[in-house]
Amino acid sequence: MRAYERLLRYVKVYTTSDPDSATHPTTERQFDLARMLVEELQELGLADARVDEHCYVYATLPATSGYEAAKGLGFIAHMDTAPDAPGEGVNPQIYPDYDGGDVTFPATGAVMTVRQFPFLAKLKGQTLITADGTTLLGADDKAGVAEIMTMLETLQKENRPHGKICVAFTPDEEVGQGADLFDVEGFGAAYAYTVDGDEAGEISYENFNAAAAFVTVHGFSVHPGSAKNAMINAQNVAIEFHNALPAYDRPENTENREGFFHLCSMEGDVSGAKLGYIIRDHSATTFAARKEMMEHIAAILNEKYGEGTVELEIRDSYFNMIEKIRPHFHLVENARKAIRAAGLEPIEPPVRGGTDGATLSFKGLPCPNLGTGGFNYHGPCEGITAEAMDKATDILVNLADLYKDVQ
Repeated sequence: MRAYERLLRYVKVYTTSDPDSATHPTTERQFDLARMLVEELQELGLADARVDEHCYVYATLPATSGYEAAKGLGFIAHMDTAPDAPGEGVNPQIYPDYDGGDVTFPATGAVMTVRQFPFLAKLKGQTLITADGTTLLGADDKAGVAEIMTMLETLQKENRPHGKICVAFTPDEEVGQGADLFDVEGFGAAYAYTVDGDEAGEISYENFNAAAAFVTVHGFSVHPGSAKNAMINAQNVAIEFHNALPAYDRPENTENREGFFHLCSMEGDVSGAKLGYIIRDHSATTFAARKEMMEHIAAILNEKYGEGTVELEIRDSYFNMIEKIRPHFHLVENARKAIRAAGLEPIEPPVRGGTDGATLSFKGLPCPNLGTGGFNYHGPCEGITAEAMDKATDILVNLADLYKDVQ
């Protein structure tokens, strides 16, 4: 079975996660796919396949004879889909020998144009897969799930020698909780790859350092007719705080490794105001400087308006995985070899976000991220091609071969 054939089945299972839920997993429906995958893994001969109470699926393909000493190699993908767009009732559309032109979604009449997405022209001649316009497709990350499953089948059906292969499928990645309850020790791998990127041939091992900042301003309300030298309008102080941050260090003005301050929320009145930010930077030094800048602004405003006027709380969220990947850079070097062996050239973009691999790397499981072949995630224009999934699967098979002798 080719990877895309598995994908067509998986996307029909409703697995959207819920950012407002306090349970783990955030939605019970994720168990539907988890149980399906456990059954398929057992059919593939992974006898220990299981799903735990938090909806994490784990399984091990034992090493072939003579390769038992190889260190365990892991492959990880997530089962949930993003709550940004509907994920129920996905109706995949297949375009064999795609012409490289505009795509009209049959359910809505909306058009995905080459003008808007120029890369579509490069997909001419491939088998394009999208949803029907009413939902996302769910290639993020059911394509990764399908490619890992197909890799497992390929290793066995072609009798390829390999070391111990550990696989895991996780819930709740799309709401930032995918690695929270991951059992690194029980997983059994020395290192791993998440299969959750974009273009086939992509290898990502740098991501943002991230923090959330919460600004609370306490004002002093006085009748506006007699407010001179007495009123402290919390909204104006909040605006002053925001305007003290560099205007060009915002998401809409940055790219690649450029960091930013992003104002996510604001509310208030004369008596009180609140601002919510996220802080992002690839450089640990600049990341620290950004946090210090916010602290300095808060201190200056408190000197101006009185101590306690501005309260600032900064919470670190995650860190750049490169710190944990560098000591195991063979993961990147071997990924490059595996990608080239599949007939592609490595693409190595810095991730302008976070990944489960970053969290897992700091939990002791070095874990760069590989591309699946998908594009336009989290919306109705999401798509992938069967051929890109074949290439992504080949890369996983090649990695299993490269690591069979690593002890």
